[in-house]
Amino acid sequence: QVQLVESGGGLVQAGGSLRLSCAASGIIGSINNMGWYRQAPGKQRELVATIGSGGSTNYADSVKGRFTISRDNAKNTVYLQMNSLKPEDTAAYYCKVQEVHFGEYDYWGQGTQVTVSS
Repeated sequence: QVQLVESGGGLVQAGGSLRLSCAASGIIGSINNMGWYRQAPGKQRELVATIGSGGSTNYADSVKGRFTISRDNAKNTVYLQMNSLKPEDTAAYYCKVQEVHFGEYDYWGQGTQVTVSS
């Protein structure tokens, strides 16, 4: 059974930094895409950043230049370094991992809250 454990969220002042981590366990096949999404109250969940198995990255326009996604394949872990945080970055952040094993399967973390005060 695949489980994703997220950590690193918290309360930070505007302009500050946080680093989120998401470790996947129970993976049998290989991991393809890994990513971070966020959902603010009253809003739909939106993509923040993704990283492919080869290291290619994709970012939402709103976080380009401020956030950096990375992965450690040996640890089945994806990270999100968030710098220059803004109040509008406040949301619950979720990681998603795509396992490839006789098919493609997406798994979600439980979410970690990021709150940026002005």
